[in-house]
Amino acid sequence: MKTNKVLTALGISSLVLLAGCANTSSESGEANDELVVYSSRNEQFVADLLDKFESDTGISVSALHGVEPLQLMEERNNVQADVFISNDIGALEYLNNEELLKSTDSDNVESIEEQYRAENNEWIALSSRARGFIYNKDLIDEEDVPTRMEDLMDDTYSSVENGFAITRGGNGGMISNVSALRHEWGDERTKDWVEAIQENAAGIFEGHGDIRRAVGEGIHAFGLVNNYYYHQQLLEPENNNVGFVYPDQADGEMGAIVNAAGVGLLNDSPNEGAAETFLNWLLEEENQLAFVGESLEVPINTELDPPFEQAVNLSELTVQDMPLRELGNYFEDTRSLIEDAGLDLNLR
Repeated sequence: MKTNKVLTALGISSLVLLAGCANTSSESGEANDELVVYSSRNEQFVADLLDKFESDTGISVSALHGVEPLQLMEERNNVQADVFISNDIGALEYLNNEELLKSTDSDNVESIEEQYRAENNEWIALSSRARGFIYNKDLIDEEDVPTRMEDLMDDTYSSVENGFAITRGGNGGMISNVSALRHEWGDERTKDWVEAIQENAAGIFEGHGDIRRAVGEGIHAFGLVNNYYYHQQLLEPENNNVGFVYPDQADGEMGAIVNAAGVGLLNDSPNEGAAETFLNWLLEEENQLAFVGESLEVPINTELDPPFEQAVNLSELTVQDMPLRELGNYFEDTRSLIEDAGLDLNLR
């Protein structure tokens, strides 16, 4: 049974409840017995981690799942949360640029390479994934799957049997994907890409889990997802005859688009001591692996072996030459570009 208090991002009533929970802060910064966590990461990847933290430390956790970074912006003058766990480094760097995150000097932080941390450790990445195409082997041969991200602009893929699937424009993975293309191509070509995939896609889904199940079931021939969704589908008892193509791997191509999940501590949070305790605890090696958990992502810490056999280490791929911090510079404008190009941020 889950022990941490789980809330849903449904509006003001939840925030009022959180505010009532967060009244045990200590001006001295010493750890207290309450921690409020906001998370945009899938709840199933976070709940066990927070349960373990409660068990190890005795600090009670209140968790609000499904939080968008812009909600934290709205609360910047009345901070409700202590910690933000994000599935997207772009979102964390965006909040950092807005001075919502605090610098840290946590124990064991050097186990994470500098390129996967903010300049003053305002955020720290812990697990990584790459973008690519999951495909149904019964519907399409591997050689007929796109090999470049720009291939999705080709109208021929709109006529593939059962077509391909993408997520809504406001999905964190889609936002970072488009941000990476803006860095690589500039805005005009990227807008053309968004317009094309909106036109050519046979299905637009809420999230990547929906896509991998749809591809596994044969509803669509292939879909654009993060690689760990492919690994998740392989573990299904049925509908698991799927493959995966990492795009842009040939000489002269941009490489796979990579993102990471990580954590940041919020400035002026109600329980600063508990937040610092959480970050120190999280950077212990066993808890870095617990952060990866069942997600089937790959630990950023190269000293840690991935907790599953099918993992492809990032060192085995040609990856886009873009510092993850750059994603934060594109975050807010990318949402506008996506919507202007006609791909709705939310399903209607």
